[in-house]
Amino acid sequence: MTTGPRRANQGGGVQSVERTFELLELMADAGGEVALSDLAERSGLPLPTIHRIIRTLVNSGYARQQPSRRYALGPRLIRFGETASRALGSWARPYLAELTEVTGESANMAVLDGAQIVYVAQVPSPHSMRMFTEVGRRVDAHATAVGKAVMATMPSDEVTQLLSRTAMHPQTERTITDVEAMHEELSRIRKQGYAIDDGEQEVGVRCYAVAVPGAPAGAGISISGPEGRMTRITTDEVIPLMQRLAKDLSTELSATA
Repeated sequence: MTTGPRRANQGGGVQSVERTFELLELMADAGGEVALSDLAERSGLPLPTIHRIIRTLVNSGYARQQPSRRYALGPRLIRFGETASRALGSWARPYLAELTEVTGESANMAVLDGAQIVYVAQVPSPHSMRMFTEVGRRVDAHATAVGKAVMATMPSDEVTQLLSRTAMHPQTERTITDVEAMHEELSRIRKQGYAIDDGEQEVGVRCYAVAVPGAPAGAGISISGPEGRMTRITTDEVIPLMQRLAKDLSTELSATA
């Protein structure tokens, strides 16, 4: 679908920067690799303009040309992503600490990257038996509560495109592996305001998650723990707390933007 430049009335310098980031975002949305013709169709920009911007990105290491003549995100972007993830994790940690203090379970923050969720922060539970998720770990979004919470904020067609980039492999026998079934699940999440991973990623583990509203990139916070302990946490008590913390975190992220 053609969307056209987002702010065509701005000055040439600002417009060029804006167009550059728009093309990078479109490449990321496409899974990190795309043809120039696809970029032209999705952005509405003239092909010569796209070619000029992409060549500049290639020369700078922020994009690279594949043997197929398609273009992929370049390695120099990794440093930006790592630094941004650390900053995001530091902002989130006080909110996660409050969540862990109240619930006694591990609290996490994760962001959507393609069809996967990347964990950027965690405050571990004080229990000796607890869930530990390494910061930087990547898991398929369809098998996690935080992934489903984020997808529930997205238009249905974008969710379908996202899921089409993964085989929706089952992590356990409870993992949702069908696109239509996932859309039904996301409809329930939109109505109830939170997502549950009931042993879909790991057997015996339960997780509750809510999306961070208005986050620059799809993000969510969650709590996770052994199923036996998590069933004693009532959603009527914990979900309003998680929603408040997610809203407060969103406000802080907006203030620092």
